[in-house]
Formats: sequence, C-alpha cells, structure tokens
Amino acid sequence: MNWYEKLNQYFPIEEMKSQKHMELLLKEKGDIYHKDEGPNYVMMYVEMDDFLFIDYLFVSKDARGQGLGKKLLTKLKKKQKPIILEVEPINYVDTDTEKRLRFYEREDFKHAKSIGYRRKSLATNEITELEILYWSPEAEDEEMIFDKMKHTYETIHTYKDKEIYGEAYQSVDEVLSFNEDRT
Repeated sequence: MNWYEKLNQYFPIEEMKSQKHMELLLKEKGDIYHKDEGPNYVMMYVEMDDFLFIDYLFVSKDARGQGLGKKLLTKLKKKQKPIILEVEPINYVDTDTEKRLRFYEREDFKHAKSIGYRRKSLATNEITELEILYWSPEAEDEEMIFDKMKHTYETIHTYKDKEIYGEAYQSVDEVLSFNEDRT
C-alpha cells in the first residue's frame, strides 16, 4: 500500500486532499511541503521559516503505542518552531478521536480555543469543523497561531484548488475565525 492509500484509509474524506493536490504540493512546493514515511507511518508537513504545520500524521495500528508518533513529533520539536495541526473534535463513537487528542496533550500541545475552523468539503459538500492544536517552544499567543494558520490555509490547503477540484475552497475569512471569548 502506498503512502496516499495509507492516509486515505485512515483520514475522513472531508479532511483529505486529493492525491493530485498532494503530489503537486510535493513537486511545486517541495521547498516547504514534505513527506516523511516509513513502513509504519506517513507524515506530511509544511516547514516555514517561523513555524511547522502537520498536514497528516498516520501511524499504523500495528505500530501504535510503541513511541513512533512521539519520535516523529520530537524530530519536529527539535527545530524549535511552533507546530500547528488540525484534529477532529472528540466523537465518543469514534474512540480514535479521543485517543488522538490525549496523545497530543501528552506531547504538550495546547488547544487553540480562540480559533474556529469550519470548512465545506468539496468532496461531500458537508461542513467540517476542526480543532486547532499547537505546540510552541516559546509562549506564542493564539493570535500568532491564527495568523500562521491563515497562511497555511492560503498557501497549502487552497493551492491550485480550482485546477485540481474544478472549484475553489471558501476564502480564509469564511473558514477561520478568531474570538478570544470562544469556549
């Protein structure tokens, strides 16, 4: 099974970029968009000058609980830049969502409570809400994380969207919101 099939089997269709989208990012934005893979994992991430964004992190069921996810995050943390990622909100029917959140909490990721993320999936036309988590070697505030997330959305998530999907994703201001009073 290739790297894309692994990701596609694990992540919901609403969250998946197409294979063409990801291959274009790797080819045309290879200076910032990276793939790190091994037999039991795939990690797609963005490295900017001042932050990292984990697009996808997959560890096979057979390798979970063996410290592989921690090892991959430690490798990124050594770069001493904030790390941002998106996760599904906890769904008590899908126990993976709770385990995933606990894993990131153990790795000192914080929930960016002020940041809202609601995007219409081009694959299903359904609205998907995601939570933004971040880790920072310094005390980054959520407003700075929000700005970096907006940059990621415009640079990576919507890259050549009309060409690839036949239509554009929503604008960044429709998808991401910042509200310090959000709970």
